[in-house]
Amino acid sequence: MTETIARTFPVTAVQSKLPELLAGMAGGEELILTADGVPVAVIKRLECTSWPSVPGTAKDRSFWMSPDFDAPLEDFAEYME
Repeated sequence: MTETIARTFPVTAVQSKLPELLAGMAGGEELILTADGVPVAVIKRLECTSWPSVPGTAKDRSFWMSPDFDAPLEDFAEYME
């Protein structure tokens, strides 16, 4: 059984930041909206039921990787000494 995480915000405080709050919510987390200190709504982030990618979808694609892809970057030369 998973524990529900809840955060409480006044409706007036969330109006302009709702997209950011929703993007930062974890699966199963609840956002409780209040008006004058009284809870008026609950927004709950749904938990993922499947992985967003499908296995095998990239098998027919060709990828190119530079021969020096793992060479040290010049910007970090001073840290490599």
